Parts: sequence; C-alpha cells; structure tokens
Amino acid sequence: MTSPNETELRRAIESDEIVPYFQPIVELRSSLLTGFEVLARWKHPERGLIAPDFFIPVAERAGLNGLLLANLLRSTLAAAARISPHLTLSINISLTQLTDRTLPRHIRQATDEAGFPLSRLILEITENALVGDTEHAYLIANELKDQGSRLALDDFGTGYSSLRHLQALPFDEIKIDASFVRSMTHTRESRKIAAAVIGLGNSLGLVTVAEGVESATHADMLLWLGCERGQGFLYGRPVPPESLYEILTIRTIFPPRVLRTATIEGTMPLRLEAFPTQRLAQLHAIYDGAPVGLGFLDRNLRFISVNKRLAAMDNLPVASHLGRAIADVLPGWFPEFEPHLHRALAGEALTGIESYHPNPLDTNQETTFLVSFQPALDEANEVVGVSLCFVEAGRPGRVQPAPDETGEVIGISLSITETTAPETTAAEAPITRTAAPETSVAETIIAETTQSRPKGPTAYQPGPKA
Repeated sequence: MTSPNETELRRAIESDEIVPYFQPIVELRSSLLTGFEVLARWKHPERGLIAPDFFIPVAERAGLNGLLLANLLRSTLAAAARISPHLTLSINISLTQLTDRTLPRHIRQATDEAGFPLSRLILEITENALVGDTEHAYLIANELKDQGSRLALDDFGTGYSSLRHLQALPFDEIKIDASFVRSMTHTRESRKIAAAVIGLGNSLGLVTVAEGVESATHADMLLWLGCERGQGFLYGRPVPPESLYEILTIRTIFPPRVLRTATIEGTMPLRLEAFPTQRLAQLHAIYDGAPVGLGFLDRNLRFISVNKRLAAMDNLPVASHLGRAIADVLPGWFPEFEPHLHRALAGEALTGIESYHPNPLDTNQETTFLVSFQPALDEANEVVGVSLCFVEAGRPGRVQPAPDETGEVIGISLSITETTAPETTAAEAPITRTAAPETSVAETIIAETTQSRPKGPTAYQPGPKA
C-alpha cells in the first residue's frame, strides 16, 4: 500500500476519517480491565481501514501532528464518556508533538471541555521521541506531568535505550515491546530481556505493562516475572468507539476467567505473594534466619549463595564459598554428592539423602545430615541451578523408620538435636568456648508413604539403631 500525500491526509483529518480504536489493558493477575490504549485508524473511503504506520510519518513530515492529535483526542474523550470512571486512557505522543510547547495547553483544554480528569490520561512517550533536543522534550514532559497526566515510557528496549530517561523524567509506567513478549516462549534472550525490564520497573516503583500478549502462556510467564498489566489479542483486539459498550459489558457483567497454563498452575499461588524484588528481600531474610544450611549452585556447580548456617557446617566463612565450585569448597563431600547434583540438573528433585560427616565442632564425632537437592527452574521451566538444603539430624542412628500400628513404614523419625555453635567459624576466629552438650528437642515425623518413597541407592537407608 502506498503512503498518502499531505493533501489527502489533511482532508482525512478535517473529515474525521482518522478515528480512535480502543485496545483493552488488563491486570494480569485477575484479567480485569484497567483501561484502554487509544490507537489511530484511518477509515479510508476506498482503501478501507489503514494502520497508523502508513500515515503517521506523513503527518510528522507535513507538520499535521498537532491537528491530528487535537481531532483524535476530541473523538476519544467523547467516546470515553461511556466508560467507567476508574478506567484510564493511554495516548501516544510522537517526537514532533513532544517538541510542541503548546501541547500541554491543548491537552488540558481538551480534557477540561470533555470533563475528563487528567489523572486518568496516560501519555505514552517512545524512547525515540527523547532523542535529539532532550532538554526541550524533558521540559514539556515534566509540564505534562505537573498538570496531572501520567507518563509511560513506551517500547522500552527497542530504540535508543537510556536509563537516563528513567532517571530524568517522572514516568509512572514502563511498557515492554510486543516483539519481546511474542518471542518469549521460544527465545531465551527475549525472556531475559523482559525479566530485566520488569525487574527494573519494579525496582523503580513503576507499573509494568506488556504489549503483544497473545496466549495464556505469555500471560503466565509475565505474571511469574512480576509484570502487572498486559494488552494483546488474548484480551481483545482494538475496537471502534461503537464497540466499547460490548467490551465493557462482557468484562463487567461477565468477568473473564483467569487464564492459566497447566504447566505453571501448580506453582502460581506461591509466586503471586510478591513481586521479584520483594521475593528477593524475603529470600534474604529466610537465608539469614534459617536454622538449616541453605545454598544455591549454578549449572557449573559453583556456589552463588550460601547462608551462615551452611558455612558453619562446612567450617568455612561465607565468602570462601561464593563463586567457587563445590568440588573445591567441599572436596570431602563432593564425590558422594556429584551423582545427586547431576540428577538435579537433569530436573529430578532428591530429598532426604542421608550423609555422614564429622561434626565441625568435634571431629571425633560423626554427624548425620539429611540433604535435599532441588532443581531451580526459571520462567520457562528450564533448570538454572540446584538449591541445597542441609538438615543436621544428630549422631548416626538418630534417623529411624517410623512404622504405623500395622508395622508398615509410613515415615521417618528424626531425633533432632541442638548444639551450641560458635558465633564465628573456625576459619574466621578461634573458638573460645566449648560446645554445650546435645539436648533432645523433639521426635519429628516426616510423612512419607512407602508408595512415594524413592527407590534405588539415593533412597532412605535406615541406619543402625542407637
């Protein structure tokens, strides 16, 4: 299709052939409607519906963007009288519009005449619009913000990406370009870029909106990563003003079901508790306060993290673990653990593996540890490492089979003991006090039916009775 000329486009604008189309924006967690993005369409009397890619560049070259925005905004706000007062409208601002000093005044005048609160208007600015006369663009963007509108950084990552824009301008939202979202399911790099943008938005307190959400798998991945809102064919195609009532009716009288994939459904409740930055803070707190040894290995079996309890069990400082291979940090344990680690890297979860090693506080005494090897999965269920958990069960023989009244083994009985550990490990400072004697805390039953207990050499093997 050939691009229209300036005369033809001017006639179309003045004849109201450029009309607004509304695409739903929803909350990913609930699929509830939060607003619409307004997209310009040209209802050409001969060519039919023309996408903005064909006429927006002509409008910019001919200096018709101001006239185009004014007419489009007037039509949009007239249609918005039908929508609920909690819904927002997102409108794109082009490069030439962002250098027009009269833009804030024209937007305020249009909203005042329509009785539409500026707080419900979100102005989407692309990165490319911030290139060039950035000082002028920053001045106008700040003026738009000051008069009550919200600002969104559109198509982040596709233009001249600069963190300086996020720092210099008071953005409220950041939008992930559809090209990254559509390829998330089959391109690892796209998933990681989306994750980085979402993490950046969450860290800066910005609402994250994903474009191009076309399947439930896209929605689940984005929600897993902490994205708050989405738009795309999954939730609705752009519709003309006369179809707005139908969308509003469907999504208010008959709320949409929450779409989930079977793959992620089982883990979703845990992942909805917090955004990634909050989950990270929670994990730090768990690591610091856990009464068991915790560590994480990457796919190369190098320690990425380790808590103080595990460092004390190893009798090494925390810093001596990080970035080093487990074979180098724990040479006495590694031959025993290596097959379990490779099985975990292949996706198999192993729990309750007994291991016997000298007590770090008394090398003449052997201690029983229960070790778990859990594969750590990313948003595409790919194994990215192994999570380790060490539970100190006391002296050998404290782990015993737990039978029911018929004699059938239904679990494991642990005699968990407490030992007084030094404040610092032997590698960090000399031990100036002796360990307190073991004190029995409880007899704990770990439920495990004989049908589900693993078979083979890694399964629980009862030790000799004490």
